[in-house]
Amino acid sequence: MPQTLAEKLLARSNDQGDVHAGRIVQCPVSLVLANDITAPFAIKSFEAMGAIKVFDPEKVVLVCDHFTPNKDIDSAQQVKVVRDFAKRAGIVHFYDGGESGVEHALLPELGLVGPGDVVVGADSHTCTYGGLGAFATGMGSTDVAGAMVLGETWFKVPATIRVEFSGIMPAYLEAKDLILLVIGKIGVAGATYKALEFGGTVIEAMEVEGRMTMANMAIEAGGKAGLFAADAKTLAYARAAGRTDNQEITPDPGAVYERELRFDVSGLSPLVACPHLPENVKPVEAVQNEVVDQVVIGSCTNGRISDLRRAAEVLKGRKAAKGLRLIILPATPRVYKQALREGLLEIFMDAGAVIGPPTCGPCLGGHMGILASGEKVLATTNRNFKGRMGSLDSEVYLAGAGVAAATAVAGHICHPGKI
Repeated sequence: MPQTLAEKLLARSNDQGDVHAGRIVQCPVSLVLANDITAPFAIKSFEAMGAIKVFDPEKVVLVCDHFTPNKDIDSAQQVKVVRDFAKRAGIVHFYDGGESGVEHALLPELGLVGPGDVVVGADSHTCTYGGLGAFATGMGSTDVAGAMVLGETWFKVPATIRVEFSGIMPAYLEAKDLILLVIGKIGVAGATYKALEFGGTVIEAMEVEGRMTMANMAIEAGGKAGLFAADAKTLAYARAAGRTDNQEITPDPGAVYERELRFDVSGLSPLVACPHLPENVKPVEAVQNEVVDQVVIGSCTNGRISDLRRAAEVLKGRKAAKGLRLIILPATPRVYKQALREGLLEIFMDAGAVIGPPTCGPCLGGHMGILASGEKVLATTNRNFKGRMGSLDSEVYLAGAGVAAATAVAGHICHPGKI
């Protein structure tokens, strides 16, 4: 029977015969992930089980990225819990301090995730790795603790919504705009416990970093996973990250989908998700006079080198508007060093930006850019729920790196073409 990507990826990992939507399958996992917020809960559950050791010290990854560098005593204590456990359990891939970065950008560049993997993480944006042809999804900390012990978990195989993009990408359009287009169409619950499978000529031409941006926000539509075929571009990315023996993985012709969506992106304007839901999507022109107090460029959605290059194109030779705070956070140490080599950091500093370390920080309202009452921010992050980045009386707008950089210069939401 022809299979969707979700069915094929889950079938590859077990020998339970026909794998189709709705079936419960038991799967070995390729990797288990937790961070400095979620790992302490997983560790507590791990110890409550009476577990002695993790199933494989090389396949459990712990990344301290949300409240690091530690912002207060409580966050320092959280990280210490994770650090101490990593040492006791002999965790090979524990990332802290100068080795750490935003987990969903860090793991792909280190080659820890890739085509054909089944990955579970105690973080909702674990679905990012679907951009590499992996079945990856977020789970609760207790379930992740079970996977840390057993090396396996169960899934109900999700039905799939196929999303195809055709046409010619306009100059200022980004991958972020395409996923906002989808969320705006189907809503934040439109793909609940479904796999979003992306394809079409626009996706085939898209680089892997853009695909990860789109997969990252599948959860903002309620998706269980956001999936892309593993093609030649995926394999090249995986090889550059040190992975070998990867194979192309594509959905089968004739696979059965619950729903199919088709978008022609020709002539599409950059999009902005307005407060207080990612589905509240409007063309940038519709909100272009909205004055903001802060712009944040970074996160697991848009903190990669391609995002920083796009922002630098707009910011070069220009200054952030007076009174506006511009914060730029390269997603990983490698991205930071690459941006330094290319002169991007100097461009950002000349524009008046604050350049921070690789951290999730402001995205979750943690630190390094919290909003006060009445303030507005345009961010390249993935969520704009009420109070997400600070005060319950603040407002968060979401957009791609180009719109963010143009907004920083203009002082109000702005199409990059106007800069």
